[in-house]
Amino acid sequence: MTQPQFRSRRLPGPDAEAASAPGPGRAQEGSPGRLRTAPPRAEPVPPAEPLASGRGRRWPRSFEDRLTAPLPGLRSFARFAREGAVRPGREGLADVPRIPYRPEPLPAVDARQVAVSWAGHASWVIRIGGLTVLADPVWSRRILGTPARVTPVGVPWDALPPVDAVVISHNHYDHLDLPTLRRLPADTPMFVPGGLGRWFSRRGFRRVTELDWWESARLKGVRLDFVPAHHWSKRTLTDTCRSLWGGWMLTADGDADDGGGAGDGRRVYFAGDTGYGHWFRRIGERYPGIDLALMPIGAYDPRWWLRDVHCDPEEAVRATLDVGARRMAPMHWGTFLLSSEPVMEPLHRVRDAWAAAGRAREDLWDLPVGGSRILGD
Repeated sequence: MTQPQFRSRRLPGPDAEAASAPGPGRAQEGSPGRLRTAPPRAEPVPPAEPLASGRGRRWPRSFEDRLTAPLPGLRSFARFAREGAVRPGREGLADVPRIPYRPEPLPAVDARQVAVSWAGHASWVIRIGGLTVLADPVWSRRILGTPARVTPVGVPWDALPPVDAVVISHNHYDHLDLPTLRRLPADTPMFVPGGLGRWFSRRGFRRVTELDWWESARLKGVRLDFVPAHHWSKRTLTDTCRSLWGGWMLTADGDADDGGGAGDGRRVYFAGDTGYGHWFRRIGERYPGIDLALMPIGAYDPRWWLRDVHCDPEEAVRATLDVGARRMAPMHWGTFLLSSEPVMEPLHRVRDAWAAAGRAREDLWDLPVGGSRILGD
């Protein structure tokens, strides 16, 4: 495997929309604690040359200024203790056997095609530009602080082709799973958010690339851009927002435009974990011609608690329209039960929202766990 090459661009000034972002919210993947934040800085200005972890790059001690909204305080926790629920009720759980689960062999593709296979939750096998890329791979049956998965992994580990790279959206346990990563060779290229490289290096991974928002790297014929998301990070009691969070734009060769234009290359947007907000429009402006958006649609109820960090199905469709993607593949539902909506509700609502938006049914890739689709020539 070739060593990734790096590229970054100096950015324009801050986006005024960030100042009017919505109120607080919180993800289920770990307690955020109480955090007072300064007004968010809309767009970071990257250094001239992004560097791989361990080669001298310094990151800020905290990324609190990247939060779209402050994390909740004591009043929110008190309300959640009175009203909140972290699992569906009995009626909502009754539909677990109806979650679509149809594992199938990975399709054969060539370097001109793109194939995506949903392993469950936010874990994807993305085959693009002749590479096999794992996005937020979680093959474990259980993760810390969460009930065991309600659907098995859709892609058996031994059915994977050689893995050329891994992209990680953020450090929550349902997106960053050490037992899964340890199944990979230590020299597998890891592309991770800023501030997270040391975590990987301390665990023996030797090819770790940390990126800030809007920075890019290249591996063989694929460009990987790290883009903003409306979320947060936390893995222990003392590391709230110490590393960055975001999504990934994967573009196959054909993007001759240094400004990020699509050219003739295929482009897949992996949104990671995110609420709805202004970043989607900005991503669409910077990366036109997105062929497929992998969008989270679950873990959204109660809404007052989770709206700032998790899209509901209607917001996921709206975000897909904002980024200008032709197709959408839902994720982040039907695997780990992180919130209280009925387990099949996200799928029903996203289908209705897609139809209400006037989009073609064949462009909603609502895959079963284990399902795959191919972008052709």
